[in-house]
Amino acid sequence: MQDEEPVDLRTDSESSSPDAGVHGQPCNTVTYTNRSICAFKGSSVDISCTYNSHKDKVEAKFWFRPQHGHQWQNPSEPGDLGQDSQYSSRVQVLETETRFSTLRITNLRESDSSENRFKFKTPSFEWGSSLSGTTLTVTALQIVVTRIVTVHESYTEAELNCHSSCSPTGHFSYVWFKNGQKLLEETSTYTHDFYPGDSITCAFKGYEGHRSPSVYALEVPSVSVSPSGQIVEGSSVTLTCSSDANPAANYTWYKENPTLHEGPEGNYHFTSVSSEDRGIYHCKTENQFGQINSSTISLYIQYPPKLPSVSVSPSGQIVEGSSVTLTCSSDANPAANYTWYKENEDSPKASGQIFTITDFRAEHSGNYYCEAQNERGRYKSTLYLTVVAGTSVPCFVVLVILLCIFLWRSRGCALCSPSVAV
Repeated sequence: MQDEEPVDLRTDSESSSPDAGVHGQPCNTVTYTNRSICAFKGSSVDISCTYNSHKDKVEAKFWFRPQHGHQWQNPSEPGDLGQDSQYSSRVQVLETETRFSTLRITNLRESDSSENRFKFKTPSFEWGSSLSGTTLTVTALQIVVTRIVTVHESYTEAELNCHSSCSPTGHFSYVWFKNGQKLLEETSTYTHDFYPGDSITCAFKGYEGHRSPSVYALEVPSVSVSPSGQIVEGSSVTLTCSSDANPAANYTWYKENPTLHEGPEGNYHFTSVSSEDRGIYHCKTENQFGQINSSTISLYIQYPPKLPSVSVSPSGQIVEGSSVTLTCSSDANPAANYTWYKENEDSPKASGQIFTITDFRAEHSGNYYCEAQNERGRYKSTLYLTVVAGTSVPCFVVLVILLCIFLWRSRGCALCSPSVAV
């Protein structure tokens, strides 16, 4: 609290009294003990003033808040704070001395921060509602990370400060709590080692029931994917990274190593997920206490077969009687089933990714294609394989060759035989 000298507010009588406010004559007055008061959340406060009516008896007196003008039944007639239902259980008006009024507010809330004014009425006078009163500021303690001393692999050494937006009157000691256990520190500054999951709070000594919000050293963040069931290509998917952190954490999402998204929100959203989005993801959380990575999460996406690719082996000319292998492949999840067709034929020729013709004949020649199918859809290959048997060697050519060999051998033998005398 910051005390100031009492302020004596005087006004001329709003009645027709000719002597009100004349030098040397008594005046109507309201004197506030303090122009401003700072109090902390959860405590109680007394706001006081003295008032004087120089001539008439006071008929009515009450405290009010000008900020509540929109709630008054008559805009020109302030509402009595003591009659306000949201304050009735926490507000008392005390008259401990003659013409000395005290507004006592208990269990202070931050919403109680406001200007408070006193008003009184006599048969011939009414204290002006527009004259300033005592401003109350209710402060809540906050822990501020003022300095990171060192960052280690498993913990962070940091300096914390127990901070309030204004300073209440008097000397207050501070109490620090770590994981609910009271510490011996009594100053507003606390330096210590913080491990993942550590929770720190502070309070004014004697008001330990009104502690600051906790600050947390980072814990390993949890990750999840929504929806949790089967994910189909084209659907909406959200990856969520969450960590109970204060100061608030910053989140970064990664797919394998590349960075996907960074910001204060832990969600990464796919409006229309595609097969290219499948893979392994993880997130990282970071605040003044350091940074920590989550475990990995795998994103499995179901999608229909992509355009199948087809091939033939051997790739050159195919000779009758040889073996021919046709292969079909398609990217699909779940894995695709394959069916082989020959152009202009309704019935499938074979099923399976590989189709082998072991004894290729001329009637096997033609255009072949495959169809890949799974529970998400089907896709036919657009490339037709033309498989043609090579020309076989004619039989008469073989006979000619055999005859030539026979004649050559016969002639050679005749030349080698011994002569016979006649």
